Amino acid sequence: MTDDALQPLHDLLELLNLSDADGARTDEDVFVGISQPRHSHRVFGGQVLAQSLIAGSRTVVESRAVHSLHGYFLRAGDADQPITFGVQRLRDGRSFSARRIHAYQNGEPILSMIASFQEPDAGIDHQDVMPTGLPAPESLPSAAELLGHLDHPLARATAQRPFDVRHVGSNLYLGADENDRRPYQAVWLKAIGEMPDDPNLHRAALAFASDYTLLEPSLRPHGLSWITPGMSVASLDHAMWWHRPVRVDEWLLYIAQSPSASGARGLNIGKFFNRDGVLVASVAQEGMIRVPQA
Repeated sequence: MTDDALQPLHDLLELLNLSDADGARTDEDVFVGISQPRHSHRVFGGQVLAQSLIAGSRTVVESRAVHSLHGYFLRAGDADQPITFGVQRLRDGRSFSARRIHAYQNGEPILSMIASFQEPDAGIDHQDVMPTGLPAPESLPSAAELLGHLDHPLARATAQRPFDVRHVGSNLYLGADENDRRPYQAVWLKAIGEMPDDPNLHRAALAFASDYTLLEPSLRPHGLSWITPGMSVASLDHAMWWHRPVRVDEWLLYIAQSPSASGARGLNIGKFFNRDGVLVASVAQEGMIRVPQA
């Protein structure tokens, strides 16, 4: 790939390269990160999740990797401003470390998260089985191939992501498939280029990518797509668990389903498998989904 083609990945790595803040409060470790420009001027939820994880990992000994996060999106972030991350060191035990991370803009929190980090350990081991019979990612069109020719800010932004995202079956970019109303989907994804070997970067980048398509299973049963007129969608919370080592610059199968939608909210649960069938992470998110009433 050319340097220009890899620029979205370089931009992601720059987003995750947080700076130490001057004049940090004594009860917090404080970092500052830039924001990714967006046509909507709203911070992408996956960005602030990933940056918060990097902030937390910077305060934990290198041998402890994040294994879970639980976060709430409190306000829409301004993508034209930097974000300040305050990390509280809640506990450092023999095996686990807990951190509370708040992301701030203009002195107000836009995300509140608790993340847990663990020393490597041995124990019981089992996992769900990866679905079989799905087409290989190389046989599917990328978002860039589907949308790259369109002169629209949303299409350009989707086609220029740092991840190659390929839906198995129909996608929701330009409309819904009336013949497939299941609250379920499968997506292949991977970074568009090689990533550094730092495991923290791979886990944070997976949190970033997990927010791309996770709400879509809630939209599918109702014939909704990302261009449905008057629809308003926002992530409310996000939980994620890392089970096993992962590389995001190798293909991952992202299976997601929506067990329930009610009260203008949709719940979605996802699983990430690598190509060897190893379950590397699980994720859950509830989103606000408002549609115009007839």
